[in-house]
Amino acid sequence: MMKALVTNDFSTSSDADATRWQGRALLRPGVLAFEGPVWPTEIHAHHAVQIVAADTPIVVVDGGGVRRNGTHIVVPTDAPHRVAEGAAHGIAVYLDPETVAGAAADRRAHLHGWVHSLAVDPAHGQLTDHVTDLLADLLRDDPQAGQGDRHGVVTAALQLLPEMVQDGSVRGSDVARQLGISATRLTHLFTEQVGIPLRRYILWLRLHIAMTRVLAGDDLSTASYAAGFTDDAHLIRTCRRTFGLPPSMMGTHVDWDISL
Repeated sequence: MMKALVTNDFSTSSDADATRWQGRALLRPGVLAFEGPVWPTEIHAHHAVQIVAADTPIVVVDGGGVRRNGTHIVVPTDAPHRVAEGAAHGIAVYLDPETVAGAAADRRAHLHGWVHSLAVDPAHGQLTDHVTDLLADLLRDDPQAGQGDRHGVVTAALQLLPEMVQDGSVRGSDVARQLGISATRLTHLFTEQVGIPLRRYILWLRLHIAMTRVLAGDDLSTASYAAGFTDDAHLIRTCRRTFGLPPSMMGTHVDWDISL
C-alpha cells in the first residue's frame, strides 16, 4: 500500500524515506493522482486543487478549524487544511487550478462547499478510470471545453514541446516562433483546446521528464537538470509548492502511469 495520499512532509526525503511510497499513481499534464490509504496529516497547503474520494467518510479540517466530513472532499487551491480522520482506501487527485478541470473543482468548492458528491467511486475500477470519470464530471461545468477539431499548430506544439523542454529553457514565444504564429495566438489556441495554459503545460512536462528519468534510474540531481530545472532544489520547491509533497513521490516502489 502507498504511504499517505496527503502529507505534511516538506523535508527533502532520503532514499530510505522514498522506499515507503508504494502503490499506484498517475501523472498527466495538469493532473497527479494517487490510490491507497488516506492517513491523518498536520496542517499544510498546496497550489493544486485536491480532491479526495474514499470508501468511508474522512474528516478534513481547514485553517480556521472548520471540520468537513464526507467521502468526497474538494480542497481549494492554497487552502490550509489537515486530514483529521482518514480511511483505509481512497484516491487523491491534484489538479492544476489553471486547467479547465482544476478551475471547475476550485469553483465548486467555493460555491458549494468542500463536501459534495462527485462521479467517482474508489471502491470499484482502476485509477485511470477514476481520473477519467472525475475529469468528465468537472468538464461538464464548461460545455465548450475540448470541443471541435484541434488546430494544426496546437498539434504541432504538442509534438515539439518534449524535445524543446529537454534541450533547455522554453518560453511560449520560442514555440510560436518555430511554428510561425504569434505567441498571443498560440497561447489562446493552446489554452482553449488543451485545457491548460502553455506555460503551465511546460511546467508539467518538466515534471513528467524528471519522473521518467528517476524511474529510469537517474538520481534526483541528474533528473532535475535533464528536465530543465535549475537543480534538484528547484524541483523540490516545485513539488512542495504545487502538491505539498516531497520528490519521494517519484519513488520506483510506486506503480506509475506517466504516459502523456
